[in-house]
Amino acid sequence: MNTYDDDDIEFDFFDEPETVEATQRRRLPRLERPGGRGGGGSERPPRPPRSTPTGLVPLARLVGLIAIAIAIVVGLVFWVGSCQGKDKQGEYKNYVTKVKAIANADTALGKEFATELSSSPLKQSDLEAKLEQYAQQEQQAYQQAQQIRPPGPLRAIHQNLIDAIELRAKGLTDLGDTLSQSAATKNQTDTVAKLTSGGELLTASDVVWAQLYLATAMQQLTGQGVTGVVIPSSQFLANTDFVSARSFGILLTRLSGASTGGTPSGKHGDGLVSVKVTPQGSVLTTSSATTIKVSADLAFAVTVEDSGDFNEFNVVVNLTIDAGGAPIKLQKKIALIQPAHQQTVTFSSLNLPTSAYGNKSTLKVDIAPVAGEINTSNNSAAYTVFFTLS
Repeated sequence: MNTYDDDDIEFDFFDEPETVEATQRRRLPRLERPGGRGGGGSERPPRPPRSTPTGLVPLARLVGLIAIAIAIVVGLVFWVGSCQGKDKQGEYKNYVTKVKAIANADTALGKEFATELSSSPLKQSDLEAKLEQYAQQEQQAYQQAQQIRPPGPLRAIHQNLIDAIELRAKGLTDLGDTLSQSAATKNQTDTVAKLTSGGELLTASDVVWAQLYLATAMQQLTGQGVTGVVIPSSQFLANTDFVSARSFGILLTRLSGASTGGTPSGKHGDGLVSVKVTPQGSVLTTSSATTIKVSADLAFAVTVEDSGDFNEFNVVVNLTIDAGGAPIKLQKKIALIQPAHQQTVTFSSLNLPTSAYGNKSTLKVDIAPVAGEINTSNNSAAYTVFFTLS
């Protein structure tokens, strides 16, 4: 056997093909990046972009939706609050409008009541009828006030308004009933006491309205943050002396004199105290002429004093300026003057003619006599004046 043959056999034995397991373990050739080292012609494909982790996208969307929802809720809260604020404002304004109608009517009725007490001549039957009418009007106002539905925070306070109107209705009723019974009792002292008691109810009604209703209601509106709404006031008696014992005593005397066709007894009368030029400040005198500087706010303040022993009502004061041509005539009334007291009325808007300037003019003041007045020597005065442009 030769050597060559033996070698062939040996070679075939060792060159047996690799097993599948060895092939799988062989490392694959490493690919080079484009333009990398080695200058090979093959290029590695670009690496795909990194993707966001799967859980972050839904989370971001959820946060955005929550933010939008919060913004919508906040907007709705502000919108609802704004609407509620407007509704509250409207509710209070509607309430005040209804109360204001009653307040104005009561104030006007109080003025009419005072005028009726001071009217002259005055008959008891007429006054009794008027008082009954006034009491009925207040009773209607009382019913209207009960029908008003105030906003929640004012419900308890609104009852004070109702109480004030009830006091007015009761006071007027008591006055009418007392007068109708005065002829039967024939006791003037007792009648005056009962009339004064009725008058005190009217005075109390003004206090209740102003202090317990108006002031308290305004405080409540401030606490509620309500602005632009004003609770109306109402004053039935402009002057409480109209319902004093002294005034009712004079009233009974006047009613007695009117019913019998006689005149009031006792000392009655008014006197002229002074005439002052404003804003100049000069006081007119009958002993010498006064130069008056004319301006837009020129006026004459006439002061009158009750020179008698009784209250005087509706005192008429006349002022006449004779400056050539048609005289200028003005008139004012003093509702009430108490004995030894003074009241002043002011005459303005004179509309002087051009003929008044530089020429002598006469200004006269005259106080009309009151019932029972005997001495009228101090009721009038005439003054010489010169009007000049200031």
